[in-house]
Amino acid sequence: MSNTLTKTHYQFPGQTAVYHGKVRDVYSIGNDTLVMIATDRISAFDVILPQGIPYKGQVLNQIASKFLDATADIVPNWKTASPDPMVTVGVKCQPYKVEMVIRGYITGSAWRDYKKGARSICGLALPEGLKENQKFGSPIITPTTKAEHGHDENISKEEIIAQGLVSREEYEQLEQYTYALFQRGTEIAAEKGLILVDTKYEFGKKDGKIYLIDEIHTPDSSRYFYSEGYRERFEKGEPQKQLSKEFVRQWLIENGFQGQAGQQVPEMTEAYCKSVSERYIELYEIITGEKFVRADANALTQRIEKNIVGYLQQNIR
Repeated sequence: MSNTLTKTHYQFPGQTAVYHGKVRDVYSIGNDTLVMIATDRISAFDVILPQGIPYKGQVLNQIASKFLDATADIVPNWKTASPDPMVTVGVKCQPYKVEMVIRGYITGSAWRDYKKGARSICGLALPEGLKENQKFGSPIITPTTKAEHGHDENISKEEIIAQGLVSREEYEQLEQYTYALFQRGTEIAAEKGLILVDTKYEFGKKDGKIYLIDEIHTPDSSRYFYSEGYRERFEKGEPQKQLSKEFVRQWLIENGFQGQAGQQVPEMTEAYCKSVSERYIELYEIITGEKFVRADANALTQRIEKNIVGYLQQNIR
């Protein structure tokens, strides 16, 4: 697609390493600073799809930036600045090797497993008789391992501690932060007529202190339902109106792709990519209550480089 950022190959002053993730490209500056660029890549079923989505990186970066600011009183986070609409600069931490997934409702992969007969998830027992999109009595934490390649895998609290991935004391602190962040996100979403259904948080450690890292409450890491009509749809067994990346996964499933060997990604036409872009922008405007201002997407790579270099020259010695 024209005017999308799907690859970066920068060499910044003081750069010591670069990591290209599924969606974000992360540049290490010296020993203590990270520059995280939210590209327009989109992934599903742990596969990077072949086309970029216009303005997706800007949407993700700006939502995450706002929520990092809105939760900094709960847990310290890695962000120090956002010098470009698609960029966050922050503190380099040692990431924990688990992701803290928290679910307020049974949907998505958890529902697909439940429908196949699973009655526990990450060591937590699930009651009989649940229906798709039903609210849990209280949110549950279903952590996953953090895979460098391939699929993240569900893991229980006790397995995490037994394997030495996180100490019991620190894991219980991560749990407390996760519940508190989800509560704050739920309250902010409710003010905007949304339900925060589930999300994931990543944490890291620096100088003995736990930090919230990466993104938070974006449509890539979270699932939102519209509050209006939720109860009626649930009682009728109808799909919920939602704002998240799940609609992309459903489109792929309907077109015969779930990331399995031999399956082909369906054609992503320009019209389809534009429709995905509009869904991302819609979520931005609803969840932030602000009009989305499309940054100038001409000469994207040059704009980003100029803004990052200018920030580093002024702030990193």
